[in-house]
Amino acid sequence: MSTIRQLAPGPLMIDIAGCSLSELETERLRHPLVGGLILFARNYESPEQLAQLTAEVHSLRSPALLIGIDHEGGRVQRCRSGFTRLPPMRRLGELWDRLPDAARLAARRIGYVLAAELRASGVDLSFTPCLDLDWGRSAVIGDRAFHGDPLAVSELAGALIDGLQQAGMAACGKHFPGHGWVAADSHVDLPMDERPLPEMAPDLEPYRRLRLDAVMPAHVIYRLFDARPAGFSPFWIDMLRTQLGFEGVIFSDDLSMAGASFAGGIVGRCTAAWQAGCDLLLVCNAPDAVGEVLAEWRPPADQRRARRVARLLPSTAALDRAALQGDPDYLAGVAAASSLVA
Repeated sequence: MSTIRQLAPGPLMIDIAGCSLSELETERLRHPLVGGLILFARNYESPEQLAQLTAEVHSLRSPALLIGIDHEGGRVQRCRSGFTRLPPMRRLGELWDRLPDAARLAARRIGYVLAAELRASGVDLSFTPCLDLDWGRSAVIGDRAFHGDPLAVSELAGALIDGLQQAGMAACGKHFPGHGWVAADSHVDLPMDERPLPEMAPDLEPYRRLRLDAVMPAHVIYRLFDARPAGFSPFWIDMLRTQLGFEGVIFSDDLSMAGASFAGGIVGRCTAAWQAGCDLLLVCNAPDAVGEVLAEWRPPADQRRARRVARLLPSTAALDRAALQGDPDYLAGVAAASSLVA
């Protein structure tokens, strides 16, 4: 008898402790409230181990759970040994200043390598591209940003997305409506941006220009519009849906971060993000909090949101890692990445 559970995606994306599943983690991944798994560096040893882990996770449910990872390049690259080392996106911005056409081509090729290697190991989605502008103020964003010019960010991110899609991977833009202006790190603090909307227009421009499959709001308070961070704010979620016409998945940022603390405990944070309009809520690095949410949170069923999440699963077969070695687009992407790694 099949052990696959037929279950629509739930509203939580959770994590696991190591490189394989414990009995408790398997049970939690089969819970109706869970819709995805986010991986970290601690979950990775090798491409082969990762492929085995993701195959096991995908076998637990139908439709399969969405498996995501933060794998942007530079300092934010969870899988390293056995993967191509990717440059921080600022390197593409620096190339743009000299040779825009070459920068666009390199961005597309790097996007293909990024997605192809992950998909060959069974990962469905990387939380990329980072669309924050480089205002020279935010250390936590820093060289993760492509550029300070919204046109350059839009062009380079658009080319990277083309590469992701060539490998069958969706794109998740972050951190809406812009994290680059504030200096505080939302992992450990609650940043506040006090600019009026006209001054924020450059930060919003990439979201107007690009076709994104998913968006992750910032754990930043934009004080002139709402006392809540963007991921908990009906104002910003409504702007994304109505003014910008976004129809894809809205992820919360990690609800265990300090930037989410205004909403109280973990159940209150989940409720606030869900009511604001987030489709998939991340609860990371806090296994006790995951247990509390699964035991106590009972959001109303929403099939529309579940269908949006299901659309993020790749529609094409997983790539073959060995075959990539003979793929000219892949080899060109490896060369482009290597040329930009400091």
